[in-house]
Amino acid sequence: MKLIRFQEEHTNVVNTYSLSEEQLRFTGHPAKSIPLCREEPNRHAILGMDENRLVTYFLLHEQEGVQPFSDNPNAILLRTLSTDYHHLGKGYGKAALLQLPEFVQIQFPHIDEIVLAVNEANEFARKLYGKYGYQDTGRRVMGSKGILIVMSYPLAVKV
Repeated sequence: MKLIRFQEEHTNVVNTYSLSEEQLRFTGHPAKSIPLCREEPNRHAILGMDENRLVTYFLLHEQEGVQPFSDNPNAILLRTLSTDYHHLGKGYGKAALLQLPEFVQIQFPHIDEIVLAVNEANEFARKLYGKYGYQDTGRRVMGSKGILIVMSYPLAVKV
């Protein structure tokens, strides 16, 4: 699997991406967040592609998107991470989290921290993020679907 930035030619694979009702309790469908990326230059849609299949999706949000979750001006917010319903349990979410730090350092060299907010009811995601180096910051934010736990992954600064 390879992480790439969304391009308009990927629209068809995004439209075939499937999420279950359970997944939609905690995340949004890419087809809803990609239009926001077109309007806001600080939102970046990222696709996890395995050959020509979209298997994972997330959004990276800079600047104003990070502000409710971190005071660090060089942080980036990981949003709406999901795996296509038909590809759950195949390690794609793990692969995305493992590749993400290097991807961010290459694509966004000014960023020194990845921040995310996970719904406290989403125990599976909290454990997954913790397993791959994300630390609970102690910060809590009220989201549209409940209390969010803010987690952080510091990046090594390249000199």
